[in-house]
Amino acid sequence: MSHRRLMPAFSILLMAAFILSACQPQVETVEVVKTEIVERVVTQEVEVEVEVERQPFTTPHPILGDIRVRKAIGYCTDRASLIASVYPFVADPSTLLMDTNIPTDHWAHADGVEQYPYDPEKGAALLDEAGWTLASEDAAYRTNAAGDELALKFTTTTAQFRQTWAAVMEQNLAGCGIRMVRLHAPASWWFGDTTGLARRDFELGAFAWVGEADPGGVTLYACDQIPLPSNGWEGQNNMGWCNEVASEAIKAANNTLDRDERIAQYAIFQQEFAKDMISLPLFNRVEVLATAPDMVGFAPAPGEPYASWNIYDWEIPGDDTLVLGYSQEPASLFGLVEQAFVAQNALYMIYGQWITSLNYDFAAPYFTQLPTLENGGAVLSTVDVGAGTMVVDAAGDVLELAAGVTVKDADGNEVEYTSGTVPMQQLTITFEAVDGMTWSDGTPVTAADYELGKNITCDPDSGATSFFTCDRTESASFEGSSQTTVLVPGYTPPLYFTIAWLPYPAHQVISDGRTLADVPAAEWATLPEISESPLGAGPYMITEWVKGQSMTFEANPFFWKGAPKTPKVVIQFIPDTNQAVAQLLTGEVDVLFGETLGAGAEVVTVKEAADAGDAAIYVLPSATWEHVDYGLFVR
Repeated sequence: MSHRRLMPAFSILLMAAFILSACQPQVETVEVVKTEIVERVVTQEVEVEVEVERQPFTTPHPILGDIRVRKAIGYCTDRASLIASVYPFVADPSTLLMDTNIPTDHWAHADGVEQYPYDPEKGAALLDEAGWTLASEDAAYRTNAAGDELALKFTTTTAQFRQTWAAVMEQNLAGCGIRMVRLHAPASWWFGDTTGLARRDFELGAFAWVGEADPGGVTLYACDQIPLPSNGWEGQNNMGWCNEVASEAIKAANNTLDRDERIAQYAIFQQEFAKDMISLPLFNRVEVLATAPDMVGFAPAPGEPYASWNIYDWEIPGDDTLVLGYSQEPASLFGLVEQAFVAQNALYMIYGQWITSLNYDFAAPYFTQLPTLENGGAVLSTVDVGAGTMVVDAAGDVLELAAGVTVKDADGNEVEYTSGTVPMQQLTITFEAVDGMTWSDGTPVTAADYELGKNITCDPDSGATSFFTCDRTESASFEGSSQTTVLVPGYTPPLYFTIAWLPYPAHQVISDGRTLADVPAAEWATLPEISESPLGAGPYMITEWVKGQSMTFEANPFFWKGAPKTPKVVIQFIPDTNQAVAQLLTGEVDVLFGETLGAGAEVVTVKEAADAGDAAIYVLPSATWEHVDYGLFVR
């Protein structure tokens, strides 16, 4: 996240922060897709075996397919030492440790899940049991009976923060006889649309999910969210983990407005998550940001991952330009396919951040209100549903209602449909944009723009990573600056008030003479007007992108809130963190975000400078968490 961003911005739908994871694992391997390897054909009473080509990612990884190895990696990793390597200023590293995908102080965190404390002896015993042994007393790394070395490729970004803790983890695993081969790849490849994580090209893969006010998790862990060539790589369950109990629980937790029920379902999910050890949670990040000492208006807050939410208020008195230091460069500005922090933070400058989650409290600054059941912006009604209607069933799956399907009726009871109609709950959500919403070319934002946003977000050819909400939308209508979305019966997500369709400029004429509304979704990812110089309604417009060097933004003269405090913003790409800090202290850079600054020795340097009045530092508790995912299957 440069961590990868879970909450979509343009990911699940253009909402929230351009906002909002079947088979049960076996003892030693985890099955994802049930694929028949042999078909039996009967011809004249003679049974013939015909080989059927194995589909990609149905072969368990020869090492990580064994749950004993996965658990051993957990026991062999001293997570406290990883934390100490990057957060030397944190007095008690244990306060940041995680044991599931949910922070320990979160309301949805479950107690009593299986733990993997640092215990190299226990890890070694599991490896011995799995057939990975030390051939002699002098052997550094384990081998199996065939003489294969226990070596795993570890892939993550080039960020110094991850290089630091990854080096410690490499030493930890070596102590158990596991060779960890580190690959620190550019973020543009690791988080690219057709490379790295998106194509499940890893064995051990490290990155961060951005924590939010709500745990979410469906697109990350549900069985039907496993990206495959056959489904166009849809979904973010890059590990290929399919545990039906966990999948049903994570969906149920995200399809009820009852918090007690959500807590119960999240507890079931976390038990399965920890038991199967398909991802090693490491620690919550401490987000550290730094600015020039006289910076005004900079207001990062816990719960809101994008500090640029109010960039229109940032200024250094007397300066007409702000310089932001990024250690990584966006691969694209098409937010549906590029979710790295560096891209999303830049996108909010162009499009504006329509929904925020400051201090874990949602707000909709670009709309007249955040629509809720309490204020009437959302309405929960009872509808009679008959056969053939698309619904969300009791397990949280979207399907066509037919005999034998179990749904929750309007009173919350699980009932098996037979015939006729069944009363079910249905949510309708209405957003109204604020007055004066105008594109940076002076054209008013219209209903056609919101409709285009919805259509591209939900088009399978767009390259989006998930269509979870799109699949659960019955209809969407647009009139003027108002949009109304009707969800399919039975779908009552707790964050319903973030389901907003954000606009694209339907009127924009691109270089070949077509208007944007006429460009097929399949072309958008490579369209310069979308990927490099999008037209927006936010505080700034991008005017130049010198690849490998910088991006330049000028104030949008038609921004609905008025002129930004600073007329010009430059994003400077500075791969080396030490150099970035040096430029901050000499005044060449005005802002460094957590993706650049990390939290190691460089933070100590900045803190000392802040104490001397030469910088300003912001240390925020963060729900963003580092983890190592296991690639459970091979291509």
